[in-house]
Amino acid sequence: MKNSFFSRFTPKEPKFFPLLKQLSEVLCDASIVLIESLQHDQPTERFDYYKKIKELEREGDRLTHLIFDQLSTTFITPFDREDIHDLASCLDDVIDGINSSAKRLAIYNPRLIPESGRELSRLINEEAVLICKAMDELDIFRKNPTKLREYCTRLHDIENQADDVYEFFITKLFEEEKDCIELIKLKEITLELERTTDAAEHVGKILKSLIVKYA
Repeated sequence: MKNSFFSRFTPKEPKFFPLLKQLSEVLCDASIVLIESLQHDQPTERFDYYKKIKELEREGDRLTHLIFDQLSTTFITPFDREDIHDLASCLDDVIDGINSSAKRLAIYNPRLIPESGRELSRLINEEAVLICKAMDELDIFRKNPTKLREYCTRLHDIENQADDVYEFFITKLFEEEKDCIELIKLKEITLELERTTDAAEHVGKILKSLIVKYA
């Protein structure tokens, strides 16, 4: 619809901005619970935190599907439908990554979580906060994309930092861990945390494309 001549003069439905904001807030909440879950070593505690994150993941799914439903029934959208769809889908992917990390922690139940794992969870939270702030810019960045561009750059930097943390951890893990089962557990959990930082950076890539197309 963006390319339609008449769409320039037709009021655009603003409901997608608050829905995307709500989805980003669910992401922030889930990232906080993830940090808390990695502070505990007891199986029951880990499962309790996983249940909390699972509830947030379901709320994220509900909001994502609501956005998709609204896209199919809204005549004029603030951005191309594909852009809104991709952005909502990627936000949901980050929440899914947090849920998957918490699930692995609860099921595998490693003896201890290394500091690298906790550091990755903090980086995920930093990304979540940036994404939440970025959602506040969606209805105003056309006039001034500076803040949104800064958030995208920061998301990229954090993902690079997460790569370094993960690579250092894996090198150290294979050098020092003698218990093969424990090694597999820690590798899988940490890999999922690192993948979640990748998913968050992908949100930044979509936001960058919005700046190119609309700012």
